[in-house]
This record gives sequence, structure tokens and C-alpha cells, in this order.
Amino acid sequence: MRIVIIGGGVMGCATARALAQRGAKVTLLERAVPGAEASSAAAGILGAQAESHAPGPLHDLLVRARSGYHAWAVELRAETGIDIGYRASGVLSIASDSEWHARLARDVEWQTNAGLRAELVDGPNACRIEPELSPDVQSAAYFPDDAQVDPPMLLRALAASLVRANVSVQSGATVARLLVERERCVGVALDDGTEVHADATVLAAGSWSSLIPGTAGIFPAVRPARGQMIELDERPPRVRTIVFGQRGYVVPRGDGRVLCGSTVEFVGFRREVTAAGIHAILGSALASVPSLADAQLVRTWSSFRPHAASSEPLIGPSSMPGLFLATGHHRNGILLAKVTADKVTDAVLSRQA
Repeated sequence: MRIVIIGGGVMGCATARALAQRGAKVTLLERAVPGAEASSAAAGILGAQAESHAPGPLHDLLVRARSGYHAWAVELRAETGIDIGYRASGVLSIASDSEWHARLARDVEWQTNAGLRAELVDGPNACRIEPELSPDVQSAAYFPDDAQVDPPMLLRALAASLVRANVSVQSGATVARLLVERERCVGVALDDGTEVHADATVLAAGSWSSLIPGTAGIFPAVRPARGQMIELDERPPRVRTIVFGQRGYVVPRGDGRVLCGSTVEFVGFRREVTAAGIHAILGSALASVPSLADAQLVRTWSSFRPHAASSEPLIGPSSMPGLFLATGHHRNGILLAKVTADKVTDAVLSRQA
């Protein structure tokens, strides 16, 4: 079976790996370099509970994705020798006012009723979990099973895995349009005139998914949500727990690197890092973890999360036969990579059986 995948981010690479492992002949098309966009620029938070504010199918998917991540990390390391930085560091979602406290209390209540580990703690107990936390914190929701990975290392591991799986990776390949015969997608045409025919096509182009000619009306529109980020370096490492503030987050890597983010801006494909964005991120980070004031500012960057008009990730068959979707994951792309790859692979192979 021939499969063509549009997009070489974490979704495209993970799906290519899963399909190749199940016997498909896979061609991965990437207009730049695999992993160069949002996938490598992400914070890598596996915040299945911290990012869930109501029960439902999306919450169930997030928890299932997180539950399988440690095994995936072990599998990738055994296969490639690359450690993707999986750490069950936990998340503290902090509150500085009564309104936010009430919101966290509701989240903890329904999640514990669902059998998940979550705890509402007062300020002093939050500071016992994370001693670097601001003493001004009134309360916090603690999600000890939420975790993190290092996205650039995850993409390196996936790229190495694709070589072992004999996936054909074509960098610098820009898709000009879908190839459609009898209302079925049968591959893609590239801007150099080359045609790549396939039994199934997987669209995993992230924020650029809706820019592929011929896709209008086939799925809810996907647009870019710019996120600005900062990397700090604290020596020696002090912060241990991921901290979600009301306007941003702090992600300690454990080796002194601390990622702080992030803005959510619908400004099109403008990749600027702005004074206002950095001011907001640092203000939130220092309000949550004051000791970061002494950390070194290492770098800043921005990238684009793919936000679907449906506000739900687009996973599985599209309305056009032969075209499958792995896009629109917004803030949870890294978390949902493996489960998306498995769901899309199952859908592709079942439709071709």
C-alpha cells in the first residue's frame, strides 16, 4: 500500500512511522525540514489534566495519550538510542484570586470523581511541592501524573526511526494541489510538476493545512495561532515542577533550562517576537516563580499552533475519500502525537482492507 503524508512535523513523522511499521510504503513530504516548525518549538507539556476543564471525548483522548507516553519514550530510545526527555514532573496550576480558585476546585472535583489523581492544596502546601513558588499563591491544583518531553529530541528520535523504517522523506517538497479522480484523493502534485500517487493521503501540515489547494470545504478551517516563547537558564537548577499561572507557564527541564510561555495570537503567519509578548511571558513567569529573576535569558522564539475552527483536533477520515487528517491539535500536538498516529493508521488501513 502506498501512502503519502503532507507535513513533516510531529504528526506527520509519528504517522509515517506507525504506517511503515504496519507494512505500508510511505512517502513523507515536507516543504522545509522535518520538525522545523511548531513541533520543535513547543514546550512539550503532557498536560492531560491541566489542559482539561470539562469531561468529554477530548479529555478522554488526552488522558489516554498521556498514559501511553512513557512506553513510547522507552520504545523510541530502544530503537534509536535517543532519550526524548520524558519526565513525570507533575503540574501545579496556581490561583491568585477567588475566581481562579473556584475554577481549579471544579476541575479537581470532576477529575477525582473520574478516578484521576488531582489535589486542591492551599498556598503553603503548594510551596512544599514546589519550593520556588511565589508565597503569594493562594491555592493550586496539583496534577502529579502530568508530564513533559523535550520536543526537539522527540523529533530527532522520530527522524531516526523513519530511516530505520525505510520511509522516503522528501524535504523542500511543496504541495501544489491534491490529485483527485472521481471525487477521490489519489495523491498530490508538487509545485515542480511532479505527481505522487498514493492509495491514501494524510494531511498533517499543521497551521498550513488549509492552504493546500483543493482542501476548502473538506474539513473545518485551520489557522495559525502564534505562540511566543522564552528559554531561561538557571544555575544550579532549582525549579522542579511545571507551573501553570493564570497567564502563562513555566517548564523546568531539570538541567537548568526553563521554558516560559506562551502567547496565543491570531495574527496570521507573522513570526515576530514582540516586546509586549516577552513582557507578558516574563511577568507571568516571575509572578509564579520569583527566583527566575536571576536566571539568564538564553533565547526567544515564536511559532504557530494549528487551531481548527471546530476547536477539536482533526483526526481520521475526511469527507473526501482517500484523504485522512492529522491536524488542528492547537496546544496539545506533542501530547496527542502517538495516539493520533495510531488512530490515523487504523483508519487508513481499515479503509483499504
